[in-house]
This record gives sequence, structure tokens and C-alpha cells, in this order.
Amino acid sequence: MISRASTHDEWMGLALDEARAALETSDVPIGAVVLDPDGRVLAAGRNRREADGDPTAHAEVEAIRAAAAALREAGNDDGWRLADCTLVVTLEPCAMCAGAIVLARIPRVVFGAWDEKAGASGSVFDVLREPRLNHFVEVFPGVREEECGALLRDFFQARR
Repeated sequence: MISRASTHDEWMGLALDEARAALETSDVPIGAVVLDPDGRVLAAGRNRREADGDPTAHAEVEAIRAAAAALREAGNDDGWRLADCTLVVTLEPCAMCAGAIVLARIPRVVFGAWDEKAGASGSVFDVLREPRLNHFVEVFPGVREEECGALLRDFFQARR
């Protein structure tokens, strides 16, 4: 039987690939993937704020939009609900992304590095596990944390 930790590590590798691809457009290297209930990649996203000139083009939002579109294309009438899917992202989701995760009804989030300045999944805020909301998300933090954090640190150090 495959352990949850090894599966999370493997999935984070896919999100890291997306994060590295964001570097090609000078965007902050954050990547995300949405996995279907069987663990297959449904959609992927990366930061595209600089590339698209869109402040909402965060990796998580891009992946959620693409996953919902893929479900609709597959004939799922309830395609915007990403029930039984898993979102894997290299950085702890911000408040906007955490809100999108809740609204998309994603039940599980796996993330790499903590965001001590703007994180909304346990560090600064905890939107994903807020009991007053209509949806609760299971959170698996710190997966390949050092690798995810190093990618971001290197990016910002190169710009200083």
C-alpha cells in the first residue's frame, strides 16, 4: 500500500514543476495541481499575475478554474464543485485562494511552504478550517517544505 506521505511528495513534485514554469514569465514561482478522486491530475495552474496582468491569477485559482472547466467538458453538470478532489500547492494559500477553495468545495489541500505574511491556511489566518463556514477542508502542510521555500527564497533574492 502506498503511504499518504509518499503520494503527497509525488503530487508536490507536479506542483513544483508548475512553479518552475512560472519563472519563464517572471511570475512568483508558485504552482498547483488539482487531483481527481483517483489521484490523477485533473488540472494544473501556476502564478500568472505578471503574464496576464491579473491580480487574481494565483496558481490555486488558475488550477481551480481549469479543473471546473475539465469537469464541465466531461459532462459533469455540477462541475464547479470539486468534491473528492485534492489541491496541491507549493505555498500556503492566501485569503483569496482559501476562499476559492472553500467555495469550490475542495475537501483536501496539501501545501509546501508556510506563508508567514499572508497565509490563510493555518499561519496568519485559518480560512480552510473556519467552523463558521459551510465547508471544512482537511489540510496537510509542510510537504517538501524546504524545497518549496527555497524556490521562493531564490526567486526573491535574485530580485533584490
